[in-house]
Amino acid sequence: MRFTSEQRLDDGVLEREFTLGEIPGTLWTPESAAPVPLILMAHNNGLPKGESRLVARARHTAAYGYAVAAIDAPGCGDRPRSAADDQARADLRRAMQAGEPVDEIFESFIGPLVEKTVPEWQTTLDALLTLPEIGGPVGYSGWTAVGIRLAVTEPRIAAAGFFAGGYVPLAQREEARQITIPLLFLLQWDDEGNPRQRALDLFEAFGTKEKTLHANMGGHVGTPWFEVDDGNRFFGRHLK
Repeated sequence: MRFTSEQRLDDGVLEREFTLGEIPGTLWTPESAAPVPLILMAHNNGLPKGESRLVARARHTAAYGYAVAAIDAPGCGDRPRSAADDQARADLRRAMQAGEPVDEIFESFIGPLVEKTVPEWQTTLDALLTLPEIGGPVGYSGWTAVGIRLAVTEPRIAAAGFFAGGYVPLAQREEARQITIPLLFLLQWDDEGNPRQRALDLFEAFGTKEKTLHANMGGHVGTPWFEVDDGNRFFGRHLK
């Protein structure tokens, strides 16, 4: 892991850009002399680690007392992307906007992306846990499909918060039954990109006995800011 830049932000959080092989990432850490728990924060496919909503959540969470890390998934952010990936994203957006079936497009594009992204998160986790300012345990927050795979394959993940997605690859819908860690599931009731009933069915499928559903009115990007604070308290119960 090589840090390429750092800056102290107004809220006292230290923001550092890093590279790990081909993986670009950002690490936010609080003003604390003691090692702190780590939260991996993943955005949905195609959105960069520098997207404003993710950065705002990461800074607020770091100020709360956690180390927070985000990376760009393969083909996302500034990483090279193929014409086929761009076409798949365009086809997916067009079909969803038109109300057409998207399962086939979704499986062919998102399924392989999950397979490529999860090992990179595990490689990043290996490197982050060697830093003296990070003491574990580890939480996960964000993209549901990647989070499900991490929750069932990575024993270092102790708790997870998912931003509800009705569209999750079939493999992850099956893996959801294997999840046993505490889970917070956020659902936007009027999410134009994720069918409500699919999200509710997914919540029911999670195998853990300790799962909480927070549903709020509004569309995909309308998650109330207070859910960030609720998420921090959720992680506080399980990571501190």
